[in-house]
Amino acid sequence: MELPTHILLTYGYLLLFVWVLVEQLGIPLPATPVLLAAGALSAEHQISFPLALLAGVAASLTADTAWFLVGRRYGHLVLRLLCKLSLEPTICVRRTQDSFGRRRRFTLTIAKFVPGLATLAPPVAGENGMGLGEFLFFDGIGAALWVGAILAVGRLFGDLLKRDPSLLNWAGRFSGALLVLGVLGFFIGRVIRRRMVLKKLVAARLEPEDLKKQLDAGESVYIVDLRHPLELLADPFTLPGAHHFSPDALTARHLEISRDRDVVLFCTCPSEATAAKTAMTLHKLGIERVRPLRGGFDEWKRLGFPMDPIPPVNPLISIVSIVK
Repeated sequence: MELPTHILLTYGYLLLFVWVLVEQLGIPLPATPVLLAAGALSAEHQISFPLALLAGVAASLTADTAWFLVGRRYGHLVLRLLCKLSLEPTICVRRTQDSFGRRRRFTLTIAKFVPGLATLAPPVAGENGMGLGEFLFFDGIGAALWVGAILAVGRLFGDLLKRDPSLLNWAGRFSGALLVLGVLGFFIGRVIRRRMVLKKLVAARLEPEDLKKQLDAGESVYIVDLRHPLELLADPFTLPGAHHFSPDALTARHLEISRDRDVVLFCTCPSEATAAKTAMTLHKLGIERVRPLRGGFDEWKRLGFPMDPIPPVNPLISIVSIVK
């Protein structure tokens, strides 16, 4: 199966442009194998190295400019969307914003080499009011370095093929399988990292007894009630000092949460599923000290710990506010 070399020879620079464009738009389809193949073919003069570089940089700039303009217009909304779609827990919006605030030009230059940052950096640049001309200049440098580096590695491999032509048959025979393995490895690696974060959150679950000790000692703890408004009708009580938010509303207001104290989340779903999912989202947004409450509201109530009454809730109004 002669992929991607065969399809590159058939569709040339158009395929290279589309493949890089798709990856840079955020779709997890790695462009590295195609760029490597293009670099190797340039050694045989079947593909022009400068034109391949131009096609890759043009595709990258096209995707990045689109994200830049979306970020400028919609700001944090698009960053929330990227956070939800991302499978990479180690790259978060908050850290990208912090990095961009300190050294925004350098961040754009190296963004392509950092997993996750390549997609987040352009909308963050737009949200922070960077000029389009300045963005295109430094992002273009970063794109040229990234595309050029991968093409150059492929070119070196192509030079090896000149010395030992038998490698070409091997490469053509196995390049398709390597591409498939690369895509699978990409997904598997991200899923594994996601599971590692989930395990970390499970290990960080806070026991109700420990939370009560913190409250009794007067420690500053930010407690969030994630229950659905309909659940509040049957049991209109909550933990002392708890704030009631839907998961989406809490994510939207994450900048209001102090990073120097524990954030305790609770719900009534099995295995604290909603609390764990929300905790993982907050973790990606830069809130490290987030802890689901083991057993949630039901366990706190079963232990007979103190609770605060909450005012009557109109479920229709609450549901509408959640949808908004």
